[in-house]
Amino acid sequence: MIPTGQDSLKTRSTLEAGGKSYLYYSLEKAAAALGDVSRLPFSMKVLLENLLRFEDGVTVTRDDLQSMVDWQKERRINREIQYRPARVLMQDFTGVPAVVDLAAMRDAMKSLGGDAQKINPQVPVHLVIDHSVMVDEFGTPRSFEQNVVLEYQRNAERYEFLKWGSNAFDNFKVVPPGTGICHQVNLENIGQTIWTSTDQDGNEVAYPDTLVGTDSHTTMINGLGVLGWGVGGIEAEAAMLGQPVSMLIPEVVGFRLSGELKEGITATDLVLTVTQMLRAKGVVGRFVEFFGPGLDALSLADRATIANMAPEYGATCGFFPIDERTVDYLKLTGRDEVRIELVRAYAKAQGMWRDASTPDPVFTDTLELDMSSVQPSLAGPKRPQDRVLLSDVDNRFNEELIATYKKGDAPRVPVKGGEFDVGNGDVMIAAITSCTNTSNPSVLVAAGLVARKARALGLTPKPWVKTSLAPGSQVVTDYLNASGLSEDLDAIGFNLVGYGCTTCIGNSGPLAPEISAAIAENDLVAASVLSGNRNFEGRVSPDCRANYLASPPLVVAYALMGTVRNDMNKTPLGKSKAGVDVFLKDVWPSNDEVRALIDAHVHSDMFRRRYADVYHGDDRWRAIDVTGGETYNWPPTSTYIQNPPYFTGMTMTPKPLTDISGARALAVFGDSITTDHISPAGAIKLDSPAGKYLSDHGVPRAEFNSYGARRGNHEVMMRGTFANIRIRNRMLDGVEGGMTRYAPTEEVMPIYDAAMKYQADGTPLVVIAGKEYGTGSSRDWAAKGTVLLGVRAVLAESFERIHRSNLVGMGVIPLQFADGEGASTYQIDGSEIYSIEGIASIEPRQDVSVKVTRTNGKTFDITARCRIDTYNELEYYRSGGILQFVLRNLAS
Repeated sequence: MIPTGQDSLKTRSTLEAGGKSYLYYSLEKAAAALGDVSRLPFSMKVLLENLLRFEDGVTVTRDDLQSMVDWQKERRINREIQYRPARVLMQDFTGVPAVVDLAAMRDAMKSLGGDAQKINPQVPVHLVIDHSVMVDEFGTPRSFEQNVVLEYQRNAERYEFLKWGSNAFDNFKVVPPGTGICHQVNLENIGQTIWTSTDQDGNEVAYPDTLVGTDSHTTMINGLGVLGWGVGGIEAEAAMLGQPVSMLIPEVVGFRLSGELKEGITATDLVLTVTQMLRAKGVVGRFVEFFGPGLDALSLADRATIANMAPEYGATCGFFPIDERTVDYLKLTGRDEVRIELVRAYAKAQGMWRDASTPDPVFTDTLELDMSSVQPSLAGPKRPQDRVLLSDVDNRFNEELIATYKKGDAPRVPVKGGEFDVGNGDVMIAAITSCTNTSNPSVLVAAGLVARKARALGLTPKPWVKTSLAPGSQVVTDYLNASGLSEDLDAIGFNLVGYGCTTCIGNSGPLAPEISAAIAENDLVAASVLSGNRNFEGRVSPDCRANYLASPPLVVAYALMGTVRNDMNKTPLGKSKAGVDVFLKDVWPSNDEVRALIDAHVHSDMFRRRYADVYHGDDRWRAIDVTGGETYNWPPTSTYIQNPPYFTGMTMTPKPLTDISGARALAVFGDSITTDHISPAGAIKLDSPAGKYLSDHGVPRAEFNSYGARRGNHEVMMRGTFANIRIRNRMLDGVEGGMTRYAPTEEVMPIYDAAMKYQADGTPLVVIAGKEYGTGSSRDWAAKGTVLLGVRAVLAESFERIHRSNLVGMGVIPLQFADGEGASTYQIDGSEIYSIEGIASIEPRQDVSVKVTRTNGKTFDITARCRIDTYNELEYYRSGGILQFVLRNLAS
């Protein structure tokens, strides 16, 4: 139910669609009082409608509405607004700690004398379990079944907890494992483009579908005309509990698309080009909205692919307006006919419908791409924005080999027990995976056709390549089966391994022991090629240092060739059964071939059938027994789920803010430190602090599972914070991994161990960093782990949007160097003592003084900008964090 707003502008209107009547808040009526809104970007119209609907004179005022309209004058405006998304989307890695927090808040509410039932989602929440399946088994018909069995064995405690949550909380639905990736399920089923609910007067109200999600690729739904973006789990929890998302009215960059892709060019090539262009443009903290005649040449799946990668190009979202392509997709995916009629009628009534007659919106800035200029591309070897032409991959790898890894050509080395050898640049992992491309039939069918042609010619992957296929939804399997392409993919090793994120998030599973040993013993720079969206260092596999993003058909081709050190356009993929060289052009399908199979085999009944009982799960899910009722019975011996300490000793009145004095640097980092570097991810090493904790609690090495699976246990997660195998702390020369120097004794030790020593000493901590600190996934544990280690402030040259927000939400103050300054400006090496003054009277975006004392006693001051950006965020910080703020409000 949504509240009845103040509606001082009298914008409530009625709309007839599909034989039903709806109440809606008319932008046309608002324009009569506020000014013309016809050329507002479509994404901004969604925000304006949201403010109209929730206008109450307090959190949303007439001045807020006027500011949205006045934005058109300068196309930027510095004003904070309170945005209320219609719903929240979660996945299990980020969802488990969020549900843990909600369960802990119920306990804390009872301790404060309040009603535990007040801790309940106020908007619909959908959690899709998609991050837990790992590629242990591959290349056989039994791979899927065996991986599912292992997934349930490893995650029984987590799944029992999530099933409890689905029973204990209202408005909370769980999509069981083995269904698909959350963004794909959102695109194919949950998202409605226009949402409806009942207001306090009993009216059915229609309004744009909007959401925030605890995964950064929530932006994928923007391809369907749904405004959504990723937030940290902390911010999502607040939104669930009825708190508005505090944000500044965004700048909107218009990206004009013209022309159309040439023969043989894929949507992946397009999105990698767009990503590179927008990263170069600089769109962090901005909306990107796509417009122009080229939109007519893009399928909805192509749009979703581009929207998905918004975190990679740094934007808050990459939005596509509603048009005939949107309606076509809603029909294809089996949406209700009444809803489809509502989408068309509502969008046209509100000026949210795009067609050839629609005038271009006004934007803060624009850039343009003629899609006919796009060329076959990959991105790598360690950042999504580092696009490289297919024809230049080999040269660029060789340059990286020398520049980054300090290696040249080396002889290939034999693999023990095998009949082959391996060398630098060999593709050890070829994975069709992730939400980015597995939403798009055009590239999946193309991959299947490459497999079909290769199979007919007798080609097989090289023996060192680990191959896998992890579709975004079960519908993909349906149309691959119907077209016969599953048989072709299976024949060359791309058997179904599961429905989930797998390799893209580091769940690639182990390589064969003898191959892993050959890589380690000879210090080889092995490669992976995946159809994912992330290729940060240390993410895909501990054995692969060079990682490339590519389209699914290129993933298949690289599995056949087995290396990134050859020019694929000129080098044979292998020899046919007849002994003839086979080149990429010999197996690459035509656009007509791809389209014919899509038209023949992708149908709406597939979507209706697969999503008819989407929340019921398989026999394994239904067999899980749930204990506990209103509050959770925390198992004392669990190493997966623990009651976190955030609310321990909490009182109704927060402690007053104080300056930070005598702080030490826990670490000094360079540029582009990602949330993968900060947040625990991937495998847990036996000799790490987290590994020692698990061993001490009787967990055998074989059952360590991953950090992602253990996000519900703060003891594991804080031990793995800043422990990425590739992170480099500049306090130590040339050392990789989560190590630091404990200043009082100069001893080098794991970051966790040093942090615990500082806590015992009563010493506060700071982190120093370069540009783009916290880029990447919306990992709330990057902020949670930071605060649990005792870090009070992060001083960086710039912050990525979600992580900055998460730091504030956990009570850590983000500080930003003045433009052009950084640690090198002041010759900071981490040995100094830091004091931060003026915190007690801090204001949003205020300059503060950081006093630094060197070991020789000399002092100097750094003027830094407080990156608490809004007054809402300041209230969260004063309360010790966003959850504490919400809890106190609900308790009072």
